[in-house]
Amino acid sequence: MFTGIITDIGELISLDKQGDWQLRIKTHWNTKDIDIGASIACSGICLTVLDRKGDYFDVSASMETVSITTLQTWQLGKKINLERALRVGDELGGHIVSGHVDGIITLSEIKPDNDSYRLKFLIDDKFKGLIASKGSVCIDGISLTVNSVTDSSFDVNIISHTWNETTIGNCVVGDVANLEIDMLARYVARLLETKNNHLNDL
Repeated sequence: MFTGIITDIGELISLDKQGDWQLRIKTHWNTKDIDIGASIACSGICLTVLDRKGDYFDVSASMETVSITTLQTWQLGKKINLERALRVGDELGGHIVSGHVDGIITLSEIKPDNDSYRLKFLIDDKFKGLIASKGSVCIDGISLTVNSVTDSSFDVNIISHTWNETTIGNCVVGDVANLEIDMLARYVARLLETKNNHLNDL
């Protein structure tokens, strides 16, 4: 589990696309403190550490993960939001995040809003009803609160700290991002789907 609070910005320094993709990510963390097999959220994607040395760690991604995330667009030099897995006793500063990306969204608008920025993202039909005003979403690993939502889009407010301390400050209109919807919304939607299917069978 994660919280959506970014603690480092890494850089993709090696990428092998043969079979499951092998990624090497440079970090400012002390990699001696990272256990082999540990989970790290890489721009919202939960990946398992295979090795770590010096100022980098290695992870792999299955083709399923590649196909449903922005990882498919990553190139060498890509800046990556990083968060280590939540430990018992850690402060829960954002919201509970699993690191299981639900899909890709597209940035359609950036507007300055006093000292903050308001960003609008386009969403697929499958996310209708799963995103609520004042609810939580995770975008590229960042825990954010939804300002408003329509059937085709939603917008969030980015404070200056988040803008400066994560990769979102480098985004431009047309960029894609990983979206993880709130875990509670996901389970409620599944419960309603199961209930409706049961009623249809009666």
